[in-house]
Amino acid sequence: MQPPLRRTRLWDLPIRLVHWSLVALLPAMWWTAENDNLSLHMTLGYAVLAIVAFRIIWGFVGSSNARFSQFLKGPGAVAGYLRGFFSGGPAKAHAGHNPAGGWSVIILLSLLAGQVGVGLFALNEDNVGSPLTSLVDYETARSLAEIHELGFNLILAFVVIHLAAVLYYSLIKKDRIVPPMVTGSRDLPEDVEAPRIAPLWKAAVVMVITAAFAYWIAKGMPTSLEQLTQPPPPSAEDYM
Repeated sequence: MQPPLRRTRLWDLPIRLVHWSLVALLPAMWWTAENDNLSLHMTLGYAVLAIVAFRIIWGFVGSSNARFSQFLKGPGAVAGYLRGFFSGGPAKAHAGHNPAGGWSVIILLSLLAGQVGVGLFALNEDNVGSPLTSLVDYETARSLAEIHELGFNLILAFVVIHLAAVLYYSLIKKDRIVPPMVTGSRDLPEDVEAPRIAPLWKAAVVMVITAAFAYWIAKGMPTSLEQLTQPPPPSAEDYM
């Protein structure tokens, strides 16, 4: 017999915005790279930087089910969940990320942070660099460009695995996990504790901080207000 259900506010607005922003930005990043639109590619990269930085901070101060301390479980919990995941029974309800999904969040954030970090120092084949390219030598900058390209392939592979898991949930487990990421709510058993949702003012403060951080990086990490407000010199000339 199915336990009684109640409508539960599951995902806060910041988490949903992070999720769908990355859904939009990743193909846009690929398209701009493939079409050599480096200026737009870098601008989108700064947006990804701000989003990843926001999600990391939100993992410590955000809603209860957004916090790393809530959804990062040990190997035993992950193995137990995976055994049930591949069984024929229904998926166990969680008021947030399940044990395996929690680690997938960490993997994706790590891949994105590494990808953006490498891109900030990379130099492409046309000797066009990023804001921090001048901090490394030519050979290192070119090597980082190659790593940057490989990194996107790793992210793409991860996305494919993620989509396969979503399809498995939807078609095999009959668990529609996508709609709650749109609406923010879903029906959960009454015995599942509802998450504590953080106020939006806290998200706004974190958003301002991370946006300012991304802007500072985009300007080349200036150490004075004068440097912050002036346009950065073309980094390509450093290696001409």
